[in-house]
Amino acid sequence: MKDEELMQQAVEARQLSYSPYSNFKVGAALLCKDGKVFLGANVENSAYPLCMCAERNALYNAMMNGYKRADFVALAIAADTDAPCSPCGACRQVISELFPRDGEILLTNLKGDSYKTNIDELLPLAFSGDDLK
Repeated sequence: MKDEELMQQAVEARQLSYSPYSNFKVGAALLCKDGKVFLGANVENSAYPLCMCAERNALYNAMMNGYKRADFVALAIAADTDAPCSPCGACRQVISELFPRDGEILLTNLKGDSYKTNIDELLPLAFSGDDLK
């Protein structure tokens, strides 16, 4: 699948967002090695700490369907932002543990701007399970 196609799926996933408080819709699309794509959108709650970001929803969606880190190839994130949408700190931490180090992370916005990166660039010196040993 081409990067542009995956980013377009992330843009479309925004329509699944439940964001009545911020009106900030975020979509994510996670590509697996077998070609399957799992979508995620942000889901808000009036008790803000209970909200869930699109990136984490996409990853958890895939995991609940039996996929694991080794199955993931690319993750696209999209929002209506001036620059390509970047994941929050919590999502960076989750991505660092559940997404492969060499996986592509595609950041985009509704204007078509994009930036290709990886988790090492987004979260250098990440805390991991190895730190708990």
